[in-house]
Amino acid sequence: MNIDNPAIIQFIKYALAGGLATLAHITIFHLFAWKIFPALQEKDHAVRFFKLTIRKINDTTRARNSMISNFSAFLIANMVAYITNILFVFQGGKYHFVIEILLFYAVSGISTFLGTMLMGVLIKRVGLLTTYAFTANIFTAVMINYAMRKFFIFNG
Repeated sequence: MNIDNPAIIQFIKYALAGGLATLAHITIFHLFAWKIFPALQEKDHAVRFFKLTIRKINDTTRARNSMISNFSAFLIANMVAYITNILFVFQGGKYHFVIEILLFYAVSGISTFLGTMLMGVLIKRVGLLTTYAFTANIFTAVMINYAMRKFFIFNG
């Protein structure tokens, strides 16, 4: 592997910027799922690690609340993603600034929507732990976003 390869360097930068945006998303999601739209269970890692007090809810409510918390976290974390992508990863200017942000949110919104639906199904139909369903959601979004941002929104 040649570390001087611009594509590899770009992907490393994307991974670092994505890591920051993902950390923001995870933090915001868990705060919302804990305090605003209860969606956490006793066995969730954040609950156990931070010894959080939670409300017991059924899987239908938990699925709905996790989806609402995820959408709320998306709105904020996606701006973190946009800022870090434009500053450190991709070259802007392919579109007008406003169009670029709208496209960024549209692409991210589609991938987040698909991941959120998957999360809701995994919780409601399979009874999967919120932490694991949320991880499946994040993985789905990352896979779609990189390709769309690189080839569609920004100048490579």
